[in-house]
Amino acid sequence: MDKINLLIVATIITSFISLLLIIFLLTVKTKDKTSNILFAIFLFLNAVDSIEPLFGLMSDRPTNLGIFRTTLAFFQIPVFYLYVLSVSYSDFKFKSKYLLHAIPFLIVNAVLVPRFYAVDAAGKMDFIVNRTSRIELQFIHILIHIQIIAYFAAIFMLLKKAKKLYVENNAGTHINSYNWLFQFTTLLSIVYVIAILKNIFKFSEYPDISEWIKVGIQVLQPFIICWYLFKALNNPDLFRNIDSKLKLVKDIVSEEKTNVSTAVNDEVYSEELLKLQQYMSEEKPFLNPSLTIQDVSKGIKIPVRDLSLLINHKLDQHFYDFVNTYRIENAMNILKDDSKSKVTILEILYEVGFNSKSSFNSAFKKHTGNTPTSYRKQL
Repeated sequence: MDKINLLIVATIITSFISLLLIIFLLTVKTKDKTSNILFAIFLFLNAVDSIEPLFGLMSDRPTNLGIFRTTLAFFQIPVFYLYVLSVSYSDFKFKSKYLLHAIPFLIVNAVLVPRFYAVDAAGKMDFIVNRTSRIELQFIHILIHIQIIAYFAAIFMLLKKAKKLYVENNAGTHINSYNWLFQFTTLLSIVYVIAILKNIFKFSEYPDISEWIKVGIQVLQPFIICWYLFKALNNPDLFRNIDSKLKLVKDIVSEEKTNVSTAVNDEVYSEELLKLQQYMSEEKPFLNPSLTIQDVSKGIKIPVRDLSLLINHKLDQHFYDFVNTYRIENAMNILKDDSKSKVTILEILYEVGFNSKSSFNSAFKKHTGNTPTSYRKQL
């Protein structure tokens, strides 16, 4: 199979799978469709961008529609950024300021008006034939490369902050959602870096390399989409969002201004710590797999801000690890109990507040240095 045929086959497969996933995202029952709609738009934009080989079969001459289709690529990463924002924060809503993300797209199309959109067919052909010397196209390629780098940097910073906010305020096993989204973003960023290389070769002395890279990207895309589809189907409730109004503990500490002496502060924290430890031991709130710092705050009548400082700053533990310590200690007691020797590891992890075997094993090994099975055998 030659390069052209392989590219067309890969394009058809990618477009078909993208369409199926778009339909799934728009029809699946979920509490908040915003994230699904944003990802569906992202897939649609990618599909529109990737159908270039099919578009070329329909018309062998450059057209306004064809170049406009190409410029839609400037919406891809901004939409993905908004998607990540929407799955990270539960209070995400569309705001007028998000329209600013369309500025690069508008600039690019404005730049193309004089020597492409506004000229006749012959002028368009001349523009494309001499594309390597057209400053407009060079500007567009530089701009999209800057956009890709800037947005992916922003997305990784967003995920880092969201994950930290989660572990400081939640003790559920949905932390895996952020790990998965980080993996997906990393994979996607690699694809876009490869696309940047493709564009660099396109304007070099080796345009054939650019064409082969394009084929590689087209072949890779269906696998990435299928991976996402597999995850989505097996984890319909993939994300547990956090409130964007929450602040990182380091920010709270830096903002704190108090007139109370350190000795008094330490005394207050000691009293609150005893109150917290007693509540955790007697009431066992950690058995709730979706426990949040807000739940504990209500239980012991300590403001969330103070409780967050106590656990995350004074104890130097994330709320996530703090709660898991109690869960693991409870699990260890069950494993030591001879009368419960026939209770399976799976039953134990559910009993102590976990709902994921991988999360339980990771937390247990972090706390004891052994897996639950190895720990039981050593007793």
